[in-house]
Amino acid sequence: MTSSGPALSSLPLRHHRHLHYLHVFFCTFYQYHLWPRLLLSLCLWTGGQVVQVSASHQHFHPHSIKIPGDITLGGLFPIHARGPHGVNCGELKKEKGIHRMEAMLYALDQINSDPELLPNITLGARILDTCSRDTHALEQSLTFVQALIQKDTSDIRCSNGEPPIIRKPERVVGVIGASASSVSIMVANILRLFEIPQVSYASTAPELSDNNRYDYFSRVVPPDSYQAQAMLDIVKAMGWNYVSTLASEGNYGESGVDAFMQISREAGGVCIAQSVKIPREPTAGEFDKIIKRLMETSNARGVIIFANEDDIKRVLEAAKRANLTGHFLFVGSDSWGAKSSPVTELEDVAEGAVTILPKRASIDGFDQYFMTRSLENNRRNIWFAEFWEDDFRCKLTRPGIKLDPDKKKCTGDERIGRDSLYEQEGKVQFVIDAVYAMAHALHNMHQDMCPGSSGVCNNMDPVEGQVLLNYIRTVNFNGSAGTSVLFNENGDAPGRYDIFQFQMTNHSHPGYHVIGQWTNNLRLNLEEMQWSGGDRSVPESICSFPCKPGERKKMVKGVPCCWHCELCDGYQYQLDEFNCETCPSDMRPVPNRTACRPTPIIKLEWNSPWALVPASLAMLGILATSAVVITFIRFNDTPIVRASGRELSYVLLTGIFLIYLITFLMIAEPGVVVCAFRRLLLGLGMAITYSAMLTKTNRIYRIFEQGKRSVTPPKFISPTSQLVITFILICVQVLGVFVWFGVVPPHTIIDYDELRPPNPDLARGILKCDMSDLSIICCLSYSIVLMVTCTVYAVKSRGVPETFNEAKPIGFTMYTTCIVWLAFVPIFFGTAQSTEKMFIQTATLTVSMSLSASVSLGMLYMPKVYVIVFHPEQNVQKRKRSFKAVVQAATLSQKSTSDKQNGETRIEPDRTQ
Repeated sequence: MTSSGPALSSLPLRHHRHLHYLHVFFCTFYQYHLWPRLLLSLCLWTGGQVVQVSASHQHFHPHSIKIPGDITLGGLFPIHARGPHGVNCGELKKEKGIHRMEAMLYALDQINSDPELLPNITLGARILDTCSRDTHALEQSLTFVQALIQKDTSDIRCSNGEPPIIRKPERVVGVIGASASSVSIMVANILRLFEIPQVSYASTAPELSDNNRYDYFSRVVPPDSYQAQAMLDIVKAMGWNYVSTLASEGNYGESGVDAFMQISREAGGVCIAQSVKIPREPTAGEFDKIIKRLMETSNARGVIIFANEDDIKRVLEAAKRANLTGHFLFVGSDSWGAKSSPVTELEDVAEGAVTILPKRASIDGFDQYFMTRSLENNRRNIWFAEFWEDDFRCKLTRPGIKLDPDKKKCTGDERIGRDSLYEQEGKVQFVIDAVYAMAHALHNMHQDMCPGSSGVCNNMDPVEGQVLLNYIRTVNFNGSAGTSVLFNENGDAPGRYDIFQFQMTNHSHPGYHVIGQWTNNLRLNLEEMQWSGGDRSVPESICSFPCKPGERKKMVKGVPCCWHCELCDGYQYQLDEFNCETCPSDMRPVPNRTACRPTPIIKLEWNSPWALVPASLAMLGILATSAVVITFIRFNDTPIVRASGRELSYVLLTGIFLIYLITFLMIAEPGVVVCAFRRLLLGLGMAITYSAMLTKTNRIYRIFEQGKRSVTPPKFISPTSQLVITFILICVQVLGVFVWFGVVPPHTIIDYDELRPPNPDLARGILKCDMSDLSIICCLSYSIVLMVTCTVYAVKSRGVPETFNEAKPIGFTMYTTCIVWLAFVPIFFGTAQSTEKMFIQTATLTVSMSLSASVSLGMLYMPKVYVIVFHPEQNVQKRKRSFKAVVQAATLSQKSTSDKQNGETRIEPDRTQ
């Protein structure tokens, strides 16, 4: 057959635009994919060019199944796996290929035998093998558009001059398929140009929901956007918030992971640790690298996997090689589903894997159909002999082909399910539903366009693709599993999923067990889940473990699921999940730092050692003072009592008594009355004591100083004058205290700052009077001035003969008292940072005051009491001294001091004077 030249194609006018798009599509496509044999002699005419499809394109047809019928449907199935580099097709795929393809044949048989569905119309088919490769599927799908490219053969003549007889290709009105999303996307791009509707039974890529780009595409399975939502709900139900994703390169894997990541970002609560892609043509060791990369974020044990079953198997093998059995917790998409092939001999690694599969049911009719297929009754399936050899592990004899001695010969008597394992492939139901969806659409179209007509009428010859698409989108019928089959405006089926977990019962009978389902919301039975080693508790896949009570989350920048836990330290408590707050000053955190509790309030207790010791000393002092006072009152008119200055002695003893008494006020529970008496008596006792002493020493000093110059006695040395001077000095102290009362009325306070150590468990509020350390010192300062002045006079009067005065005992008393108070100052202020500051300072103050009072009592009055009580014979009246005798004594004393300085012997005074 020869051609004198290409002639203008007599194409229908509505296809001219499509051919222009087809020309652009192929020119662009083959700029990057150079397959010289693809188009063979297909030349596309646009704008005056010829479009010719050579008869040599018939070479495709021996690799397809042709079922004659009034209306022909196309079918695309992955009969073979993707071949190695440079080879289109690889090994046979029994389940995803043969099972699914036979499901279409089964559905056609059922429809053609149904008198109610498409009566008097027979559905035929042209079924092609995609070889699991999108580019090969595109090449094969050209078969579906041949009938739409009409050829003008007027200029074509055979060698004998006769016109050629060219068989008209069948017209495909719709296509069932494809399986993989990448294949469906590639094929959909060409089918839409020729307005050929397409119904997929397995393609779930969200991209295919774009009704603007894939307007002729529909599917009976839900898109991965639903699947991704279901998988996200599963992840959240198991309490995971940190997972990795793993996707096979291509539309299905990448779009599935993209959908999962987008939904997780919008919903929040789940973070992606790693997003790893499996190359389309992985190199040696690629999967080991993938496992190593996933282990970089080992906390993300959950792995969301959108991959084909071959890649899934190799991922499991790599995990086993890395000795990570049981570490990864896989959540697989419908490409894993409930398939046995990915987990064969890898059950221990896959144990616990949660997989998802569009809700399905096993079709009993298909099982009966398929298990009765044999080499004799299934000759229409051109790949069935290859399946037979693979399924029964035998070899068929073919003319000219030598039988492999390692394989047994097929007898033809083998039976599926009897001599081989058989389990219905998961997508069989959807293949049947896809064929029925097309049949119901054609049936409805026939009823509307050919009412009362038997067979295909002129209105349906040819079947308009746009009209058929509208009917497909409006079908609503009960599918093979009893569930409704319908499509939304984008051609998507509703989301209905079964959730499986691969479990090993007693580690010997692995299998998939239904643990829940998803229909717009999740119903998951966590109690039915079982993990590696038979563990029933859900493993964790989280970036950071929950913070303990009392710890706040410090978020990691850019990763909302990761944080560091920081303890709310010191006096802080956990305000909320992310913040710590300091407790109020009168409170401290509870042990777990989730709230604040009142700080315990303490005071100095009577049974405390810090109170018992000062109180004991004070009690002894009070008893001793009382004894002296009683003795003096009892022997009030005796010479010793009178000689000691009765009036000032009683004043001085009153001061000593008050000094002892203040100890009990300092220990008593603070109150307004107690605080008022503390202010009043703290300095008053010492003021009285040292005012009396100062008056005495001053009187002695003035008498002897006056005696040195004159025989006239000094003024204000009478007992009355002495009392007046003493009370004047005391009134200064009392006046100061009452001014303090007016400015700051006495009251109690609870000091929470004094006892607030780093450890809040030791914090205490101290109930005390409003007397600070400074106010205590100010209160005592006047008494200290009196004491120092008295000491100065005692030093000046040290040379006075001891027979004439009490200057020396007073001097020793003041020296000792000064030493006591010099020791008091560093102890009192040196304990300011101590946790027992209040107790130490109170004890120090009261003991110091009791010691100073005891020194005064012991040195000034105990000798007199001793003489009065134990030596009354010495308590007799001696000759009264005149002021002249005092002057002589003072002169003699001055002379004696002068002689002693010259080395002369000291002259004793005349005691008989």
